[in-house]
Parts: sequence; structure tokens; C-alpha cells
Amino acid sequence: MGLEFEKLELERKDISGSTFTEVNAEGLSFANVNLSKTKIDNANLSEGTFNDINAGGLKLSNANLSNASIRHANMSGMKIDHVHLFGTEFSGIVLPQEGDGNYEPNGQYPPIVFDGCDLRHMEIRNCNIAGLKIDGILIEDLLKSK
Repeated sequence: MGLEFEKLELERKDISGSTFTEVNAEGLSFANVNLSKTKIDNANLSEGTFNDINAGGLKLSNANLSNASIRHANMSGMKIDHVHLFGTEFSGIVLPQEGDGNYEPNGQYPPIVFDGCDLRHMEIRNCNIAGLKIDGILIEDLLKSK
């Protein structure tokens, strides 16, 4: 049986390394939360707000993240597989910093990967998305082909 939350708000929490399966948390609010290396599968996170979160290495699969707002987040190495992102807004996505567990001394960061996702009307603003992969294709290559 999955989890269902009427209203969930987390602020200044470390829940890194957790696993969430079959979660209905529509409209949840995360602020200053460490979600690194967390696994979320079969979840409804639509209409959620994610501010100042560390999602480095997070694995999100078979989920609904439509109409969500993700701001000022570390998303390096995040794997997003078969997720609805219809109307989701990404703003001010930041790269990891030394000491956060996702930093690599050579300055290279694991890419954000979107596979098999509904990306219609997704908006990405003021973000450094170098290395972003959509269905295995680097965003830099996609932009060059236009």
C-alpha cells in the first residue's frame, strides 16, 4: 500500500538516501531539503514546489511532476525516467558545490538525464544545463540541430 498525504511540507530536513514508492503527495512543498541519492517511484508530485533542494543523484521514475515549480536546486546526476513534466518550471538550477557529495574535483558534474518523459510546455530559465540529456541526446546537440 502506498503513502498518501493530505498536505506535506518539509523544511530544512535531510532525507537523503530514502526510498518512496507509490506516493500521492500532490501539492507538497519542500524547502531547503536534502533529497540526494533518494529514489522516488510511482509518485504523484504534481503542483509541488521544490525550493533550495539538493536533488543530486535523485532517481525519479514513473511519476507525475506536472505543473510543479523547481527553483534553486542541485540536480546533478539526477535521473528522470518516464515522468510527466507538463507545465513544470525549472528556474535557477545550480551545479553542486564542493562537499555536497556530488562534486567531482575535475569540475565535471554528472548530467541530468530525462528518458521517456512528457516534456511539453516545460520551462527552463536561468539554469546551467550543460550535460543535460534528453532520451540520450545532449541538450547542446539538440540546440545545434535547430
